[in-house]
Amino acid sequence: MTTQSLPARTDAPARTPAVKAGGRGGRRLLRQRAGRQHHAGPLAYVLLAIMAILSIFPLYWTMVAASTDNTRVSQTPPPFLPGPNLFSNLARAWDEAAMGKAMINSLIVAGVIALSTVLFATLAGFAFAKLRFKGRNALLMLVIGTMMVPPQLAVVPLFMMMADLGWSQQLPAVIFPTLVSAVGVFFMRQYLTEALPDELVEAGRVDGAHSLRIFWSIVLPIARPAMAVLFMITFVHAWNDFFWPFVVLDMTNPTVPVALTQLSAGYVRDQSLIMAGALLGTLPLLAMFVVFGRQIVSGIMAGAVKG
Repeated sequence: MTTQSLPARTDAPARTPAVKAGGRGGRRLLRQRAGRQHHAGPLAYVLLAIMAILSIFPLYWTMVAASTDNTRVSQTPPPFLPGPNLFSNLARAWDEAAMGKAMINSLIVAGVIALSTVLFATLAGFAFAKLRFKGRNALLMLVIGTMMVPPQLAVVPLFMMMADLGWSQQLPAVIFPTLVSAVGVFFMRQYLTEALPDELVEAGRVDGAHSLRIFWSIVLPIARPAMAVLFMITFVHAWNDFFWPFVVLDMTNPTVPVALTQLSAGYVRDQSLIMAGALLGTLPLLAMFVVFGRQIVSGIMAGAVKG
């Protein structure tokens, strides 16, 4: 019995040189395509330019208003070019609002609050994300529920507590009620749930490491990008916080937002002086973004690639 050879299929797709080479050339081609930069179109650049202008304009207007006098700021149309009184207005605002002491106080308050929030939120986020204990979900729901309570409801009992402790008109009254935030705990919990593999935690357990050792050696290096972002957000929020420091502090020991209220006192408000004070209060935050912005962005990108 003889068998006839089947005719070759003519409808099969032609193999590329990459496939004929055993897939090595195909992988090389994929790597070249993956590393190729994608260029945005003209519309994207126009939208980015508009957003950049809209973001920078409030800061530019603050500088313009701070560099003129009160009469010129109140004119219609207002000035759009800087005036000659910038440094003199900055010096007046510095002296009249005691900005030197206020900036030192704000630096202490914002720095301590940001560091403690990052530490405690990372600890709690690790516990909620990777540790198994009784009542974990109920406790997490309780933490999230505190985010829905308006902070104004706690002002009176919190002020009475600070007065009983003898911390009224002192910086600890601003620091201790905000040592950790529910937003920070939830943020770190969500990040560690995705970025921290369970296998690393189990490997640490197998090697005999306890929870704090795992936190120090495994969790902290992985959580560093999210910790940097949380630190920056918390620092800016604590620096700009006005309501609670205004309630518990006075003009003898103010933070920057509380000190700026001194510039608006009087029958006639000097808008240029107020803007000069606001510009002084914004400069430290701008300097921080200039110095640490690249590290924060690179940390976020490194965390995204690892995830």
